[in-house]
Amino acid sequence: MIRRWSFLKKLKNKRTIFPFFILIVCVLWLVHIKVVEKNTFYVEPYGITSVPFNTQADKPDIDCSAIYQLDPAEIGKSLEIRRKVIVDLEDDSIVKLTADCQKYIEARAYNDITASEEERQFPLAYSLVVHKNMPMVERILRAIYAPHNIYCIHYDQKSSKSFIAAVKSLVKCFPNVFIASKLEAVQYAHVTRLKADLNCLSDLLHSDVQWKYVINLCGQDFPLRSNYELVSELKKLNGANMLETSRPSEVKKKRFQFQHELKDVPYEYQKIPVKTSHAKDPPPHGIEMFIGSAYFVLSRDLVSYAMNSQLALDFLAWSTDTYSPDEHFWASLVRVPEAPGTIPRSQPDVTDLMSKTRLVKWSYLEGNLYPSCTGTHMRSVCIYGAAELRWLLNYGHWFANKFDPKVDPVLIKCLEEKLEEKRKHWAKLVS
Repeated sequence: MIRRWSFLKKLKNKRTIFPFFILIVCVLWLVHIKVVEKNTFYVEPYGITSVPFNTQADKPDIDCSAIYQLDPAEIGKSLEIRRKVIVDLEDDSIVKLTADCQKYIEARAYNDITASEEERQFPLAYSLVVHKNMPMVERILRAIYAPHNIYCIHYDQKSSKSFIAAVKSLVKCFPNVFIASKLEAVQYAHVTRLKADLNCLSDLLHSDVQWKYVINLCGQDFPLRSNYELVSELKKLNGANMLETSRPSEVKKKRFQFQHELKDVPYEYQKIPVKTSHAKDPPPHGIEMFIGSAYFVLSRDLVSYAMNSQLALDFLAWSTDTYSPDEHFWASLVRVPEAPGTIPRSQPDVTDLMSKTRLVKWSYLEGNLYPSCTGTHMRSVCIYGAAELRWLLNYGHWFANKFDPKVDPVLIKCLEEKLEEKRKHWAKLVS
């Protein structure tokens, strides 16, 4: 009897303690959630208002005009955000957003984008070579989109299934956005990177849109000009091309003086072209070698020349076993005397600061050629911070690299807002 009473007493105590234990766990969990939420910043596309939990009310009200004016208080707010855990949308979120195309188009205000007659008479083409972070790719597309332009997206065959699904889901919502008909497994500094653009360029040439110029972008680029401003600038080229093209240093000459083989490497890129001891023959057709970057603004005539002339086809074949051929193919081709919009070989180098195609801030030139990076660096390249908004918009280039919402989401938000202001301003002036 005593044993039975003792057992019942213990059972009663456990029944009392257990709910109390559950209560303590719940309180601790709520405190944890509150702390995590307070120290978390959720990135969202411009125009989309749905965010996890109920964090929208807690978001700081960022004044992008004040950021542009380098107001210390607003810059301070952006720095506070950068100290938080920044959570971006996932690739799957783009699949959900684009599941209903009509709702997505309305939510992102694509249907509000109009174009002047001048813009419609001067359509542009884009080649986007991307491999990750679909929410950022979507932001880029929204920033450069115009209904009369045409857009080719090349995704890396090595990309994740979720990224590929997101690309396909996005593309189905637009009649003027498509996936390249031929896809590459892109390797760093390998000819596959060049071929990815060439695949898009081929498809764009065969499209019904009679575009005037083509621009290539990657997933960490962002425009600095509205479509109207860009068209105005491109018209001034009068058929010329805009890209870097400089004489190579002795070190960079080794990139194409020797054969390279794609080999496994025990670090980030996994595979990379490695120089061999086998010397290459001189480039075909007496082509003089120049170097630049992978990024360009090319006339339709030059693209047609690159796709159809025997000189360009032979040069491409010769470049296959070189290092980073995307950085010398276009830079050299545009110097060929017979190329449309040629830059004479006798003319001086066209550097990255002279070419408006891409504004890149290198760590070793900061303080001399441009102000210090206010974001962070990746392989000597600045990932911009919000304090560089004014400098980016006023420097004179058309696009810039690199941007990352997980480094500074405020800068991308403010660039989106400023570009939208520009678009509406020019639409009002020409209406």
